[in-house]
Amino acid sequence: MRDFLTRLPKAELHLHIEGSLEPELMFALAERNGIALPYATVEEVRAAYDFSDLQSFLDLYYQGMSVLHTAQDFHDLAMDYFRRAHAEGVVHVEMHFDPQAHLARGIELQVVMEGLSLARREAARELGLSTALIMAFLRDRDADEALKVLEEAAPYWEMLDAVGLDSAEQGNPPEKFAEVFERARCLGIPRVAHAGEEGPPAYIRGALDHLGVCRIDHGVRCLEDPELVARLRDEQTVLTVCPLSNVRLKVVERLEDHPLPRLLAEGLNVTLNSDDPAYFGGGMLENFLACQRAFGWDEATFRRLAGNAIEAAFVDEARRDELRRLLAEA
Repeated sequence: MRDFLTRLPKAELHLHIEGSLEPELMFALAERNGIALPYATVEEVRAAYDFSDLQSFLDLYYQGMSVLHTAQDFHDLAMDYFRRAHAEGVVHVEMHFDPQAHLARGIELQVVMEGLSLARREAARELGLSTALIMAFLRDRDADEALKVLEEAAPYWEMLDAVGLDSAEQGNPPEKFAEVFERARCLGIPRVAHAGEEGPPAYIRGALDHLGVCRIDHGVRCLEDPELVARLRDEQTVLTVCPLSNVRLKVVERLEDHPLPRLLAEGLNVTLNSDDPAYFGGGMLENFLACQRAFGWDEATFRRLAGNAIEAAFVDEARRDELRRLLAEA
């Protein structure tokens, strides 16, 4: 099964590129940029990856990205992940990035975009890997700030495959960002949003009704609302589920307790993703393998999940046809 899952062409729809920063690269970039880390060794960093909830992770996540300063840093960050993903049979990656977190550190948007764009071109040329870019807004910051960032990103609108909404969910309902997402809709930019991870099912409904999203990132708490489940099934709204992330952040205690089997049984449009692979125990392959161990799924189930992601990916139809062919041949 490992061989099958490795060669299975996987499209990743829910990845935070800053969350792919492995400790080894963190130390290398810190040295390059003259930044002192509060850890002496790689082992100390990994020991800190014992999270009690989403906020405890975010504290370390923002600390880790402090080493990212130049376009070369962002290029190296992305290429480091792209190469690992390619080796695991990933054929398409859609990466969220958090401009506000970098702007707050004095890193201009131009620096971020230059580095990530260079990496995307290199990944296509050297790895045959297609990519998409999702500019995410931090929901625990002011909505006016998010709107300002969207306007400042005008030179890059055509490079954005979507806008998203991430960071601390509790107490930050989707409705807070209705104006920002309406502006993105007017610009013709697709919308996605994190909802129903730690937040209640009402946040999923709010993301659909007030933000006009085409995908729900996470969405696992939808099962608490039967009417919402029926709506998600009828509309075939894509859920970008991140199993190992949900375990690490205590959404569930064990993967065996995860609602994934029930989500599939309800006929929902589920995809598997890694979220923040450096912090949550592995990339796409490890998430697929962990689900196989926990649920005993067969090849047909994984083909279905891989196919769901291909159909939902932000790619042109020529690339989608190519990915469909790769899946059929796997």
